[in-house]
Amino acid sequence: MKRLLINKIVLALSTISAIIGLSFLAWILITLFIKGLSSFHFSLFVTDLINNGLRNLIIGQFILAGFASIIGIPLGMIAGIYIREYGRGRYANLIRNLSDIMMSAPSIVIGAFVYAIIVVPTGHTSGFAGSIALAIMMIPIVISTTDSMLSLVPKELREAGIALGASKYRVILDIVIKAAKVGIMTGILLAFARIVGETAPLLFTSQTSNYFSLDMTHAFPSLSVSIYDLASDVQTSSRDLAWAASFILTAMVLIINLTGKFITRNKK
Repeated sequence: MKRLLINKIVLALSTISAIIGLSFLAWILITLFIKGLSSFHFSLFVTDLINNGLRNLIIGQFILAGFASIIGIPLGMIAGIYIREYGRGRYANLIRNLSDIMMSAPSIVIGAFVYAIIVVPTGHTSGFAGSIALAIMMIPIVISTTDSMLSLVPKELREAGIALGASKYRVILDIVIKAAKVGIMTGILLAFARIVGETAPLLFTSQTSNYFSLDMTHAFPSLSVSIYDLASDVQTSSRDLAWAASFILTAMVLIINLTGKFITRNKK
């Protein structure tokens, strides 16, 4: 009787907590949808911020995240493969633990670190510094995903490949990674969705620009940083533009996340 009572109390508290959390989430999304959609118009995609558009910011945000992915994905996958397939004992556990710590590190701390090692020596912010900060955030997520997905591949597949005379690296490339590619790809998409909406590291490293630019050696257009700047502006038109930009950024992140879920569900 006592156990049933405790079970009902815990279940009720869990349900109430879930409802409260979902209510706040719904409140945020509904407010964002209403205010963002009221300020949304398709001319935002064909004009730059200097002309009250968002084209340069959207393109700049994807360039920053794309360059970060070029750095972060290979490094993260190589480290994840080493941990699972080659690492043994304390060294593998050390890398795994450091990766877990980096995943929980505040993004603003990473931004401050990149600011100290790149922005201060060069004397100015740049798109490269922003991408490096995002790559540092991306690497531990890719490491953890790769490590976890490779651990799910049955060892019998590895033994079968070795029994056929294949070298270890060929077994990893041709059998193990192919067997885990869906989970790894999903993790990469989720990591990309994480960094594409980041603001704090870019405030220190790349800042933003009102003009279209492909020069990553100077301040670079960023949608997330511009949202911060526009929302702090006293003009109503700037705040409306911030709502529209927030709506677009949220939609982008949501689409990337749903794509990852869709790929996983279909392959299963």
